[in-house]
Amino acid sequence: MTKQQIDHILSKMLNSHDMVSDLNFTPGKPLQVESSGELVPVSIDPDFKVLTAFQTEIIALNLINNNRKLTETLIREGSCDLSYQLGDKARFRVNIFSRSSKYSIILRKLETKIPTIEELKLPKAFRTMAEEKNGIVFVTGATGSGKSTSLAALLDKINETKSVHVITLEDPIEYQHPQKKSTFNQRELGADFDTFANGLRAALRQAPKVILVGEMRDRETVEIGLSAAETGHLVLSTLHTVDAGQTINRVLGMFSSEEEKQIRIRLADTIRWVVAQRLLPQIGGGRVAAFEIMGTNLRVKDSILNGESEGKTFNQIITSGKSQDMVTFDDYIISLYETGKISEDIASSYASRKDIVGRGLDAIKSARGETTTKIDSLEIDRGYKGRG
Repeated sequence: MTKQQIDHILSKMLNSHDMVSDLNFTPGKPLQVESSGELVPVSIDPDFKVLTAFQTEIIALNLINNNRKLTETLIREGSCDLSYQLGDKARFRVNIFSRSSKYSIILRKLETKIPTIEELKLPKAFRTMAEEKNGIVFVTGATGSGKSTSLAALLDKINETKSVHVITLEDPIEYQHPQKKSTFNQRELGADFDTFANGLRAALRQAPKVILVGEMRDRETVEIGLSAAETGHLVLSTLHTVDAGQTINRVLGMFSSEEEKQIRIRLADTIRWVVAQRLLPQIGGGRVAAFEIMGTNLRVKDSILNGESEGKTFNQIITSGKSQDMVTFDDYIISLYETGKISEDIASSYASRKDIVGRGLDAIKSARGETTTKIDSLEIDRGYKGRG
């Protein structure tokens, strides 16, 4: 199979449906794309009714393109990451992985146009994040929840407004930032540095003001990131956590119990914002982002230093921090329902605390004059005879 044939297949898959985000090659299944959050099969000519293990391996080898380091990583670790350019049509983040001695491939389509905070309608807090001089900003969420897109918009705001040196450490480079007011140097894992920890350590000698670390994967990277934040750098990074509280606990969990107190002090001093996000199915198709945003204040610092306690949970602090542009997932979900972006069922199913969201939805429906209960009527059971 030649590169031209593979490019032809990728092009057909991209054009097969609207809102395609991922291309999926799995042995035993047809060609598939993820469209608006759902996997759907793709028919092309000649048709791949069911992919064989040999076919996916040939496609994988073509994507690797004789790169010895990637081949060794795939054999040694069972998976490898790379980027792939489809002419001038699209760029992909590619993950090739083995399962039961067969290879599967996922290609995530990367957007070529840098999104802005305004275009994405990101919460007001993002503009404040772009003005931070130092510290750490975490953007968290599951794979495919839009973390990279939000960070790209944040970096674009910095690029538009600040004359600073920005170093990015990515796996792979997703959005290629133009040279505007800032000076950008974007580095790719594997091609330009071997580990995030080593790339971050080197970045400290490259005189940046802003450092993007694609992911805080291990204790060493977190430790160097904290040092960078303490020495006057603004560090932006991601974690695979679902909310602000879990983010703090995940970082603490990377260190031993003997180190915990010192790490709590360093975290309390350096964390500026924690943004958690999820993508929800939107009315009319597509998906819309929901956010939980925690800024820093004395109560947040106290809870990081001493742990959460009765009346001092991160969720309660965020709820009472609305004037500082903080918001909980539940309040954000309620606002998405109020503006007609999501349905009542979606709001309920994605809620962190269903009782809070339920009351919020009922208040909105009541204000609209809609019924807030599914019970149509109440009447006396006349067939019931009580004891005389």
